[in-house]
Amino acid sequence: MMPLFSSAVQFMWSHLHKALFAPANSRSQTYFWFSLSLTFAAVYGLLALREGFSGPYIVQDDARQHVFWAERFVDPALFPQDLIADYYRSLAPAGYAALYWAMAAVGISPELVSKVLPFFLGLATTAGCFAVSLELLPVPIAGFITSLLLNQNLWLKDDLASATPRAFLYPLFLAFLYCLMRRAVLPCLGVLVLLVLFYPNFMLIAAGVLLLQPLRWRSGRVRWSGNRQDALICLAGLAICCVGIVPYVLTSSAYGPAMTAAEARTMPEFLPGGRTQFFVTDPAQYWIWGSRGSLLPKALFTPVTVLAGLFLPGLLRMGDRLPLVKQVQAGIMLLPQVLLVSCGWFLLAHIVLFKLYLPSRYTWHSFCIVLVLAAGVTLTLILDALLRSAAQRIASPAKRSWLPASLALSVSVLIGVALVFYPSFVKKFPITYYLSGQAPALYQFFAQQPKDSLIASLSNEANNLPTFAHRPVLVSSEYALPYQVGYYRQIRQRAIDLIQAHYSSDAAVVQAFTQQYNIRFWLLDQTAFEPGYLSKNHWLKQFQPVTNEAILHLQQGATPVLKQVIPRCAAYKDDHFVVLPASCVSEALKG
Repeated sequence: MMPLFSSAVQFMWSHLHKALFAPANSRSQTYFWFSLSLTFAAVYGLLALREGFSGPYIVQDDARQHVFWAERFVDPALFPQDLIADYYRSLAPAGYAALYWAMAAVGISPELVSKVLPFFLGLATTAGCFAVSLELLPVPIAGFITSLLLNQNLWLKDDLASATPRAFLYPLFLAFLYCLMRRAVLPCLGVLVLLVLFYPNFMLIAAGVLLLQPLRWRSGRVRWSGNRQDALICLAGLAICCVGIVPYVLTSSAYGPAMTAAEARTMPEFLPGGRTQFFVTDPAQYWIWGSRGSLLPKALFTPVTVLAGLFLPGLLRMGDRLPLVKQVQAGIMLLPQVLLVSCGWFLLAHIVLFKLYLPSRYTWHSFCIVLVLAAGVTLTLILDALLRSAAQRIASPAKRSWLPASLALSVSVLIGVALVFYPSFVKKFPITYYLSGQAPALYQFFAQQPKDSLIASLSNEANNLPTFAHRPVLVSSEYALPYQVGYYRQIRQRAIDLIQAHYSSDAAVVQAFTQQYNIRFWLLDQTAFEPGYLSKNHWLKQFQPVTNEAILHLQQGATPVLKQVIPRCAAYKDDHFVVLPASCVSEALKG
């Protein structure tokens, strides 16, 4: 009876191993694992969609900056001559803007596009990741493991959910790697064009990787590969990258130049606690972990299973003990090349600080992609070794031992459970950073006002008005990015002038401010005239000395002009907000 049982177990184990680790030339296995990969991607995307459509006023945090201006494609009369809308429109890559324009042309609003787009980008990213994984290790289950890890990584941060240009880099960069591994010249060039159109920053990383293709490390020296196809794809790709970068080099921004490092070090916006904190005091945080200038992102090791990728270099040296290592393809060398190029651009971005935007943009995304790809290969090698070892023990009467076999199976199951069910152990998954508007009546009030109604406000709710009410604001923290001098000097001056007028007891100051900026409405928080209102607001505290002067003014018992006219001019009022028409304020001050 026992031999019969052992034979049955051996048969089942052998077929299980073959089913899981069938080569990529098995179409049925490839289709199965690819379909399963897309299924998980779709489930994660649907969870995000459910959150995005859970209420009437829902918006992704970063989409408030990068999408609101696209409402102009629906109604060109919106945001007329608006500094903020014009600036964020200028930041949008050509392909990104064209996509929102095309969707608006067929009647799909930018708000809807920004919520639905991550779902499809997630599917495209999954397909690209699966394909790249098979080029590294032609075993379909490796594609499933890798794409599952990448999906979990992307939905544990808001890159994909933002529907901003950086959401496009994942499917496009994976497509670039795939074409490069296949040496498919024309498709590779097409992907590079798309990369230029949707996320130009990564064009620099692609160019660096292309430059390394004709090079090989042999006998301790860098040598030419001698492969004409390597040279062809390098030269053609670099030509595309050079053409793509020309507009950025020759075209001077109306909002430039970039902020210099010397000037930024004197500005509270870049210091600890600032709106765009950059110069942190901890050197480890500044250079290595988690700040805008650091090498590694906080989300690098999420899910924690991607830590397995760190062991890949060691495992590749164990071909005698890990049989599947022999199937790892030469394309695996692209992974260290991407890391090397990313580090090079990271250092250069620090040297010419802010001229290449943030140094972290050149490592955070690429490191996550590389680590996930490495982790997928690593876990596949480990699972294969565990199940193969168990199968051999069961098959060999001389070595048969149920304890090691059971241990191997237990570890394999544990890895599988960790891979599939990791999101179940996360407090909130997916992490989308969707925000819910808390003042629908206020949004409706402003939406009924003329489209050129410029709103002056120190309230945090001003961050939501361009998205939910489609009306321009003079200034708000969400739109106060200080990286380009021409833009931010105007924003900073607006904020200073607004604080002074908001708390002034001089009618002439309020009148002059209203006329200078052509203010149509004032939006006030009900607590705006309490001294603690300013002292607790980290963004407003950046604008010294005017903020402290306003606090002192209130502490001395002065009554600002705007507070005096509330009883007469309030056009909208609830428990949190008061709206004053600027015309009424002017009439009240004249009276």
